[in-house]
Amino acid sequence: MTVITEIEDLKRLYERRVPRMFYDYCESGSWTEQTFRDNSSDFDDIRLRQRVAVDMSGRNTKSQMIGEDVAMPVGLAPVGLTGMQHADGEMKAARAAELFGVPFILSTMSINSIEDVAGHTSRPFWFQLYTMRDEDYVNRLIQRAKDAKCSALVITLDLQILGQRHKDLKNGLSAPPKLTAKTMANLATKWRWGIEMMSAKRREFGNIVGHVDGISDASSLGAWTAEQFDPTLDWGKVAKLMEKWGGKVILKGILDAEDARKAAELGADAIIVSNHGGRQLDGALSSIRMLPSILDAVGDKVDVHLDSGIRSGQDVMKALAMGAKGTYIGRAFVYGLGAMGQKGVTTALEVIQKELETTMALCGRTNVSDLSRQDLLVPEDFEGRWRQ
Repeated sequence: MTVITEIEDLKRLYERRVPRMFYDYCESGSWTEQTFRDNSSDFDDIRLRQRVAVDMSGRNTKSQMIGEDVAMPVGLAPVGLTGMQHADGEMKAARAAELFGVPFILSTMSINSIEDVAGHTSRPFWFQLYTMRDEDYVNRLIQRAKDAKCSALVITLDLQILGQRHKDLKNGLSAPPKLTAKTMANLATKWRWGIEMMSAKRREFGNIVGHVDGISDASSLGAWTAEQFDPTLDWGKVAKLMEKWGGKVILKGILDAEDARKAAELGADAIIVSNHGGRQLDGALSSIRMLPSILDAVGDKVDVHLDSGIRSGQDVMKALAMGAKGTYIGRAFVYGLGAMGQKGVTTALEVIQKELETTMALCGRTNVSDLSRQDLLVPEDFEGRWRQ
């Protein structure tokens, strides 16, 4: 039996269990994957300040994200095709998040639908919206999220067009998998995944199939994206979407101080510093490297959260100590889901919480709300010497 002590343990199990096209979908970036790699490796440049002779009892990771109580400021990021990583993946991940006490964000490109997840949970989750050319569909999607009692809308701003991900194209990524000779050979080695998938509630995009007029084949993520995603999205349209929602809004995909200021001016409840996990603009700077300038730009006008690159509780602590009010994991929870289903998601959260709590204590902090730049050793040139 494998002893799980770190997220990397879950990743190894995940790779053995899940079909190659879905592993590659998760574990890759666009183009050369430079930004994908930097997202994680740039955390290593930040060091921690060790403190001793501090009472370490009564450690507490509880916090709030957009006014909601959380067991730790770590949410599950919206990940497309999660229901292909494990049968009923979104429902199981959402349930694990609810029981643990952290936010779950359902992707527009999920396999399980908004209604599926709402029927499998009792705590309101958040819904992530991609804007489409079909305005009627977008309006109905927003209404469905309202009907499901979603407590926040997360509008993704950095995917108006799809960044090229070489592995997805070469693998012929689709949901369900198209049965080519290459795919069938790989699926034959993943028989446990296949048996579970046979009993899954859905194997297609649950928020799209049956809801979008004129779409006859939604199996191909790339084809559907090219046909339906709205490249004309601008700040005016974002404001209208926020007005239609009428509740708490998080704007995701902010990687520039000027964009952060515009998001704050619109009245967003939070922004997520994110480069889509390195899956969109390859060559962009990492989220953690851009965090300081964005915090300087918006001050306390809007809560600043961060995703992309977090693989440990130490990464979480570094982001929080830098000034982020919340963080998100995507790949880290998908590893757990693919490896062990709902139990694996819980395990991923437990690993990260233990690492966060232990690291806090060794830095002389017992409460996550007390973390600050005083707990870090940051290189003087961490933000880089770049010219526009």
